[in-house]
Amino acid sequence: MTGSAGAIHIRDRMSGLCSLVLPELRAVANELPERLRDVAGYHFGWYDDHGRPTIGDPGKLVRPTLTLLSARAAGGMVEHALPAALTVELVHNFSLLHDDVMDGGTVRRHRRTVWSAFGTADAILLGDALLVLAFKSLARLGQTNSATLCDTLLEMVYGQSLDLAFEKEEGITADDALAVAAGKTGALMGYACYLGALSAGTDGRRAEHFRQFGENLGIAFQLVDDILGLWGDPEAIGKPVHTDLQARKKTLPVVAALAGGTVAAGRFATRYRGRARFSAGECAELSTLIEDAGGRAAAERRARRAFADAVDALDLARPVPEAHAELLALADVLTRPDDRR
Repeated sequence: MTGSAGAIHIRDRMSGLCSLVLPELRAVANELPERLRDVAGYHFGWYDDHGRPTIGDPGKLVRPTLTLLSARAAGGMVEHALPAALTVELVHNFSLLHDDVMDGGTVRRHRRTVWSAFGTADAILLGDALLVLAFKSLARLGQTNSATLCDTLLEMVYGQSLDLAFEKEEGITADDALAVAAGKTGALMGYACYLGALSAGTDGRRAEHFRQFGENLGIAFQLVDDILGLWGDPEAIGKPVHTDLQARKKTLPVVAALAGGTVAAGRFATRYRGRARFSAGECAELSTLIEDAGGRAAAERRARRAFADAVDALDLARPVPEAHAELLALADVLTRPDDRR
């Protein structure tokens, strides 16, 4: 684990890499039809909902940063990996737009979600368009087979389908919850690292180790996100807390609490059944019961295990030393709840 100096360094490094990706993102957004171009500008924080320029939040660009650092770690140049970085960021935003529609999320990055501001149709169409642009960006790499991206997308779809189905199902296990985390988040973060390594010209076996690093990091990242969804600061994470509770999501903290076998677990299970909307006070009480039943501790333990698996996989990839240290520092920051802001 890194200290505060390491966290500051990797944040500065992320900022520098983001400055390379953002112009690429703006350029590709300009390829969209005018109507969708305005909606995309809103989604990425460049315009308000009336099309006026604003200083918004385009997101942390975690996935393209992983791509560029993986390229560097595999011995390549970050500039050569920009099409790969752009590809994964476009895919990520495609998934956000569609997921917000499916989940009914109304706030992301401190502003209304696209579907709530412009309507469901525009959100779906923009997501579709970004996915098309992702494949167009991928084609710039030439040697990369698009089938791998298709496999990643199918994993993401599977993870999202499980997430939605589990809202209404009983008997969900910890392994089920981890399958959601692996599909929704691990798949794309793994692909981000894999594609970055391939763009550096490395062989497929070595690139697979980079993928395993990203997949395990993605699981840890998602588990931390699940923890923040229950006990985080809305101002820091850019969206409300307790929305997963309202939707009866079966995240790992919830599943572990339901299986806790304690008085708190029983009380939580009784109150979590049904479909009635919880008040803010009830959500706070439920999050306390989850913690008392051991749900938070279980999620934190599993996140630490996934982090350790990510570190082991990265060692097997034999990364360039300086980039190795940066990837470890980034992984550390991404899996510390206090640093996710």
